Amino acid sequence: MADNVNPLSKNFRQPAMHVKLPSNGQYWPEDSISLPVTGEVPVYPMTTKDEITLKTPDALMNGSGVVSVLQSCCPTIANGWDCPSIDIDTLIIAIRIASYGSGMTVDSKCPHCKEENSFQINLQSIVDGIKAPNYNEPVAFDNLKIYLKPQKYFDFNKRNMIEFEEQQLLKAIGQATDENADKQAVQFQFDKHLSNMISMSTDALVSSTEKIVMEDGTIVTNPDFIKEFYNNSKGAVTKAVHTRINQIVADTTIKPFDVVCADCQQPYKIEFTFDYANFFV
Repeated sequence: MADNVNPLSKNFRQPAMHVKLPSNGQYWPEDSISLPVTGEVPVYPMTTKDEITLKTPDALMNGSGVVSVLQSCCPTIANGWDCPSIDIDTLIIAIRIASYGSGMTVDSKCPHCKEENSFQINLQSIVDGIKAPNYNEPVAFDNLKIYLKPQKYFDFNKRNMIEFEEQQLLKAIGQATDENADKQAVQFQFDKHLSNMISMSTDALVSSTEKIVMEDGTIVTNPDFIKEFYNNSKGAVTKAVHTRINQIVADTTIKPFDVVCADCQQPYKIEFTFDYANFFV
């Protein structure tokens, strides 16, 4: 039996850090993650396969690359597609820290003197500063209480993909509206894709809604019923929900960094953005 044990196994990668999820494991389906008693997820460094995956454009575009790396570097995660959106940033940054350390160089151009600058950012401090939004406070409207939740990574990524494709199509349609174009055909395509974008917006609302509590105490969680409600409610209702979601996004977005140009000594801000293809370089 001992001959079947790889003598190199003791040199396999080990957890480089443990990270606490902003969600504390809430909003994860039960079979999607095995959260340790400590509540902290062990994070392993990336393998060569993981690094190659994150350099594959198609895998990044459709989200499968991110899911693959999540499950590889965080083995307690059984299904990365179910990851709540509020945990994604923490896990992605933790994987980079586990693989390359907490320091990250960010290049930017000074808006004042146009000089190129390089700054060292402490990623651990970013992880420590990420907090979960308050989903316990409902959106109250017309005797209804609408409770929100974070989207799953699957829904979040799907929405981004569809939105990108629709915007590209609408842009192409706009460019086709010249003198030689069939105006009726162009209008038909425009209306079709506009309808798709409206439907996509409604789907995003549904996937962000945990439940709706009626005045008599009835609790509605069926996604089909909730979608039908949004499609037939007053515009003010969906605007109120969109406003709350936008507030949550603003509260959870990593804030810009205050820096000072090394050349002209003028202060300015730099954005922290997730371009996965470059973030892990």
